[in-house]
Amino acid sequence: MSEKILITGGSGLVGTALSKAYKSTSEEITLVTSSHYDLTQQLDVNFMFANHKPTKVIHAAAKVGGLGSNMKYKGGYLYKNLMMNTNVIDQANVWGVKRLVAFLTTCAFPAEVEYPLDHTKIHLGEPHESNFGYAHAKRMAEVQIRAYREQYGVKYSCVIPTNIYGPNDNFSLEHGHVVPMLIHKLYKAQRDGTDFNVWGTGKPLREFIFAQDVAELTKWVLHNYDGEDPLILSTSDEISIEHLVDLLVKEFKFTGKVKFDRSKPDGQYRKPSDNSLIKSLVPAFKFTPIEEGIKQTVEWFKENYDKARR
Repeated sequence: MSEKILITGGSGLVGTALSKAYKSTSEEITLVTSSHYDLTQQLDVNFMFANHKPTKVIHAAAKVGGLGSNMKYKGGYLYKNLMMNTNVIDQANVWGVKRLVAFLTTCAFPAEVEYPLDHTKIHLGEPHESNFGYAHAKRMAEVQIRAYREQYGVKYSCVIPTNIYGPNDNFSLEHGHVVPMLIHKLYKAQRDGTDFNVWGTGKPLREFIFAQDVAELTKWVLHNYDGEDPLILSTSDEISIEHLVDLLVKEFKFTGKVKFDRSKPDGQYRKPSDNSLIKSLVPAFKFTPIEEGIKQTVEWFKENYDKARR
């Protein structure tokens, strides 16, 4: 009997990458989206498990956004993510799912903590004030999974990717993460002959990981990892926002002015991570270089501008 794998957030950045990762498989893959079920509602989640009866689950659905959106809608990010995580993890256990992988975020780590970040430091202090609603909701998924593993003996795990980017991202100028938002802004600047305006100083450092890399690693985790420690999915290579802007300008062949708006917030300056655990488990894995990932993402956005989420 083949495995039946349910993937939430099926139309999102990670969901579509997972669909590609499972393209050649004997397993039965079901991708669900918000158009199918409202994961904030327990009854909907119950229906989802009753209808599909999965043996394994990858919970990638989330209410996500960039710095500005997280600062403006903290309550909404807290409530929606808390309810989605709680319902999916609980109903997975109710319906006898023995393996589940849930997505956390490096935003869940404390704002003030000794670097590099590793799985032992998630709860050592308050997260950064700019996204504490989203961060606390994600923390509670780790707490719930830890409690369910202890009480029910389920093999549920967490992964903590750094900044994910890639084709089929949300390129919204208000709600998008930094890479897709900057791609959209630069696309419009080039199209309209205007300046390319970037929030902040450009000095903060971030670690970016290509969505397809996240998908391949998550697939490995679902089928091979029994440990209770959350796994950080990261290249552990930091680049500045300024460097990212330079890569985008080069890819677009943009010749206009680039302006950093220092009146806007930078967010957390840096949050370097320790990827030694995942590297020890999958030592042969090769991460997509940032230059190649940016190239693929920009090309996809240009080709799919009319239908891209923006």
